[in-house]
Amino acid sequence: MTKVKVGGFSVSIDGFGAGPEQTLADPLGKGGEDLHQWIFGTKTFHAMLGKQTGETGSDNDYAARSMAGFGAFILGRNMFGPIRGEWPEDDTWKGWWGNNPPYHAPTYILTHYPRAPIVMEGGTTFYFVTEGIEAALDQAKAAAGNADVKIGGGVSTVRQYLKAGLIDELHFAVSPVILGKGEAIFSGINLPELGFSVTERTLTEHAIHIVLAK
Repeated sequence: MTKVKVGGFSVSIDGFGAGPEQTLADPLGKGGEDLHQWIFGTKTFHAMLGKQTGETGSDNDYAARSMAGFGAFILGRNMFGPIRGEWPEDDTWKGWWGNNPPYHAPTYILTHYPRAPIVMEGGTTFYFVTEGIEAALDQAKAAAGNADVKIGGGVSTVRQYLKAGLIDELHFAVSPVILGKGEAIFSGINLPELGFSVTERTLTEHAIHIVLAK
């Protein structure tokens, strides 16, 4: 049975999933890149960049799990790119990852503005969904078949799916970073009331990995 998961989602000790003042040059916001130090050195992340290097170990295990077993992905518009409002007619932007994104599966982008699908290298096709989170999930589940669907972020997208009760499992990588401000992932959300409990926890040099499931 298809499950809806959030995997490899980095968060600060004070509960922020991204820093403030996100820009094209600083897409994770000020201090946001520090949240992801746990993954940057892993073999899984290096492979996304076309390299054969990288560390193994628990961080890599969680990084690999965060991208494996998914038949479709759902992303907020900010996770696709920095453009706001209507899509420019001459727009050539195809996402942060270049011509061969790491998804290798149908990937649904939440947006208020229609856009034709974009076929990328490596099996990724970006579809732009204007009908809301449930419509995107219906399409993603249909595309995924027996595989799972990953809600890839960002913070607002994860929060919307959480509040709607549509997520089955969450993996947070809690980084030893304090941001002070930014995008708060847990504000106003009661995880126990939503049915979640901690099923896994692992401490590494760079993060505390917490898995919550219903």
